[in-house]
Amino acid sequence: MKAAVCRAFGRPLTIEDVDIAEPGAGEVKVRLTACAICHSDVILVDGGWGGDLPAVYGHEAAGIVASIGPGVTGLKPGDPVVVTLIRSCGSCHYCKQSIETQCDGVFPLDQQSPLSDSSGQVVSQGLNSGAFAEQVVVEQSQVCVIPEDIPLDVASILACGVLTGFGAVVNTAQVKAGSTVAVIGCGGVGINSIQGAVHAGASQVIALDLLDEKLKLAQQFGATHAVNSAEKDCIEQVIALTGGRGVDYVFVTVGAKAAIELSVNLLGKSGTAVIVGMPASGVMAQYDPGELAARGQSVLGSKMGSGSVKRDIPKLAALYQSGELKLDQMISGRYALEEINEAIASVKRGEALRNVVIF
Repeated sequence: MKAAVCRAFGRPLTIEDVDIAEPGAGEVKVRLTACAICHSDVILVDGGWGGDLPAVYGHEAAGIVASIGPGVTGLKPGDPVVVTLIRSCGSCHYCKQSIETQCDGVFPLDQQSPLSDSSGQVVSQGLNSGAFAEQVVVEQSQVCVIPEDIPLDVASILACGVLTGFGAVVNTAQVKAGSTVAVIGCGGVGINSIQGAVHAGASQVIALDLLDEKLKLAQQFGATHAVNSAEKDCIEQVIALTGGRGVDYVFVTVGAKAAIELSVNLLGKSGTAVIVGMPASGVMAQYDPGELAARGQSVLGSKMGSGSVKRDIPKLAALYQSGELKLDQMISGRYALEEINEAIASVKRGEALRNVVIF
């Protein structure tokens, strides 16, 4: 099959033929229709989190089930599905608490990638998926059937960007109606935190970004106010918008030290900062823990929106079908696999909410 293979960190992806194994017990092969480009893929390509090479990245995908391995239940060839990176056993300490993103289970695919090149060399399956390719083999827990009337290119962004941003609000923070919310970073994840805050009934949703173009987009997705975080008085602007108190919740959807440190300065008493965007390994942020304790504030981490594939993907799909969740408007561009370097460059320049590779 054709796949975009990374041969060295920081170098362009190359398009090569890659062999993929047949699904084993509990595994599913999916013929992909689309894979959106998430900033996490960009960090990996640039070596920000290390990893083994060569590798196929990509993890925000949708397609049609091609075949299933022994023991797979609830899935059959021909099913339209979303493919996620969340691999869960269903029986460990965390899965029993519906914290699937922290699953302790060990799977055959963790120990042996299903991918190899023409010489037989193992090719790493990036972020449990390796979805910059025409097909993937994944554990059955990573796959969720969706309604046939949802376009698969649109459905692909449910796998990460929507699940992560929306879920951070409704699952991790459990924002209450009437709360005030600030979202730092108005890319694909941030836009969905904004949509999640609107869904939760927040009284104010304040968008912050360095780019005025992104702030205009944020208001189209429900932000009530927009503040350019490059302005020296951006903290004062946010505080003023909340009557001098500060916001109840801040969602940091970009993996930048400055954004993380900014977040706690926007909080009111008993406020919560939620770290959603993941920086490269080794990036450290500073805050005053004494001030945090005195004001009764908290900092939460949110991985993949504390999402449950089988619980949350159908809910998000239903919100899209009802018109409450905007997805079509998030797709900035559609690219062939051969154009993936151009698509990634566009993401790096901050031009796209979501670029999607179409197979």
